[in-house]
Amino acid sequence: MSTTTTTPPAPPVADWLDPSGMARDPYPTYERLRALGSVVHAPAIGRYLLTSHASVSAAERRPELFSAYSETNLTMVRALGGRPMLRKNDPDHCAERSSINATLRPRTVRDTWSPGFSHTVDRWIDHLLEMGPADADLERDFAAPVASSNLIDLLGLSGCVGVGDMRRWSTDFIDGIGNILDAPEVWRRCEQSQAEVGAVLDEILPRLRRAPDSSITSHLLHCGLPDEIVRANVHLAISGGVNEPAHMITNMVWALGTHPGQLAVVRSGEVEWGAAFEETARWLSPIGMVPRETTQELDWFGTRIPLGANVGLLLGSANRDESVFDDAGRYEVRRTARGHLGFGSGVHMCAGRWAAKSAVGEIALPRLYERIPTLRVDPARAADWNGWVFRGLVSLPVTW
Repeated sequence: MSTTTTTPPAPPVADWLDPSGMARDPYPTYERLRALGSVVHAPAIGRYLLTSHASVSAAERRPELFSAYSETNLTMVRALGGRPMLRKNDPDHCAERSSINATLRPRTVRDTWSPGFSHTVDRWIDHLLEMGPADADLERDFAAPVASSNLIDLLGLSGCVGVGDMRRWSTDFIDGIGNILDAPEVWRRCEQSQAEVGAVLDEILPRLRRAPDSSITSHLLHCGLPDEIVRANVHLAISGGVNEPAHMITNMVWALGTHPGQLAVVRSGEVEWGAAFEETARWLSPIGMVPRETTQELDWFGTRIPLGANVGLLLGSANRDESVFDDAGRYEVRRTARGHLGFGSGVHMCAGRWAAKSAVGEIALPRLYERIPTLRVDPARAADWNGWVFRGLVSLPVTW
């Protein structure tokens, strides 16, 4: 699992890997990949994939070997119109990450942001109820608007951005970050959203310079970061700040709704909602893969990875690793999901995970089932899943 003076064997090759099939359901592919080994070469996507929990978590602890910075794997940079902190190594990454850590710590989230999260949740439950049990779609009518509204507040954009625009920008940026097949229409949408967000920032950055507030944008601005870095990291926050919380809302409702015994355990109080949040993040990882690049030729878990190789850390696969999680393919809210990699790990762990856990696991889900006790997945209308680099429900019809 380090540099070596002898040449280890090349990793097994998954020449059968189908990215479009993974977008429908990546978990059968993850199981096949883990059976091949902890490192697998996937020519179809030009990457060496780390498949096991041990290989992924070890790579996250060795950024000097698996670099977040790359001059060749630039989908995130292109999607966001600049290089955000997630595609940098320390000390540059640390300087940018520390500028927003204060506003996203658990205590700050609880004291500063949670009251607004609660108001937003009730407002959109009202909207969901207005849609009615025959037409309601949890993603469209609740999850995406809640996540968008919360992020508008966190970024300090209240009053100048609507939930529809925020949701669309996030979708465009996420699609771009995952655009490993280089679809031109995806890049066109990214560029359009970059221009629209840029126009909003042109308006609010001068105001925040004069009158700082507690928002993420203000913290980035007042840490002395150059304007282009502030903008790239606002784009980064938009990408994950809607996508991941919205997916966690729908993923939890789908998981609990298709496992009614598990829902009963949580609603009885035997298991806390926060524990169900963590198990859902493990079982249905909102982030499926994160990119890295090797800084030297490596002997990693007994196989050779060349210098400068594009590497994919398969968080979704690692979270179903049977050597770490007993009966890993089973959804079980009573399990201790500690150690899951649903939001990454190490220095690049998702900065917003505590805000997401508060907004979703401690506020949105309990309140949703409190106000709509008979809420359930609608068996008469099909749910729609999409993605594997980022994965979640893009439509979840519900009824009550």
